Amino acid sequence: MPIIDAHQHLWNLERVSYPWLTADYGPIFRTFEEPELEPQLAAAGVDYTVIVQSADSTADTDYMFEVADRWPRIAGVVGWVPLEHPDDAATELDRRAGDPRFVGVRHLIHTEADPDWVVRENVGHGLSLLAERGLSFDVVAVLPRHLEHVSTLAERHPELRLVIDHLAKPPIMAREMKPWSELLARASAHPNVYAKLSGLNTAADPQNWAAADLQPYVDLALDLFGPDRLMFGGDWPVATLAGDYAKVWRETNVTLAHLDQAARAQVLGGTAVEFYRLPV
Repeated sequence: MPIIDAHQHLWNLERVSYPWLTADYGPIFRTFEEPELEPQLAAAGVDYTVIVQSADSTADTDYMFEVADRWPRIAGVVGWVPLEHPDDAATELDRRAGDPRFVGVRHLIHTEADPDWVVRENVGHGLSLLAERGLSFDVVAVLPRHLEHVSTLAERHPELRLVIDHLAKPPIMAREMKPWSELLARASAHPNVYAKLSGLNTAADPQNWAAADLQPYVDLALDLFGPDRLMFGGDWPVATLAGDYAKVWRETNVTLAHLDQAARAQVLGGTAVEFYRLPV
C-alpha cells in the first residue's frame, strides 16, 4: 500500500494571483515549489502526494498541472472550475477530462461573503457535473455553517464523493468539542462523506502543540468515519505556521499508533487512493 499525503499546496507568487495570501501571513508569503517539499516527503517515506488548489482560478490549476508534469510524485490534482457558472465549468472539465491526475475540485468557500454559497442552486448544478464525471469535491469548512452544509450536499448529490478538509478545523486551541463534534457526526452519517486528518496543528497552540492535543479530535473522527473514510494530509506549507512537516508527520502517526497495521495503512494511503481514484 503506497503512503499518500492527500493534501499539499504549491504556489508561485510570480505566476499566479492568490488574493487571500498577503504579507500578514508572514513566513508563507512567498513561493513554495516542489524542490523544497521533495526531501521532506522522502524523509517521511511518503510515496505520492495530492496537490490542492490555492486560488479560485484557472491559472492556479494550470500551474499545478505544469508542476505535475515535471514532478512524478504528484499522483493527483484537486483543481478549480467555476461551479457557479455550470456552462463554463463544463468547458473546463471537458478540457481536463483526458488527464487521470485530475481527481477533484475545490472552491475557497470560506472566502465567499455568503456562508451559504455552496448550497446555491447554480453551484448545485456545477456540483452535479462533478458527480457525472466521477470527480470529487473538497469541502473547506471553517465556520460551523460550512460544516452544516455538508449533510445538505451529501443528500442532494448522493453520487458525489465529498471530503471535509482539515476535519473542519476543530476547536483544539480552546479544548472544546461542541458544536463541531455534533456537526461532524451529522456529516459522517452519509456514506459519500470522507474527511482529512490535515491542518490540525494550525488549529492548536502553534508553539506548543503535540499529538496529545490532537488525540481527542482524531479519536472522534476515527469513531465516526473509520479508517476507510479518513485520510492523512500534511497541509504544507500552511502547516509551517505551527511547526514543520516532520513534526506534523510524526505527531499524526502518534495519534494513529493504537490502530492495527491495516487500519494505519488505510489512513496513510489506502483511503486517498480509493477516494481520489489515484492512478498509482
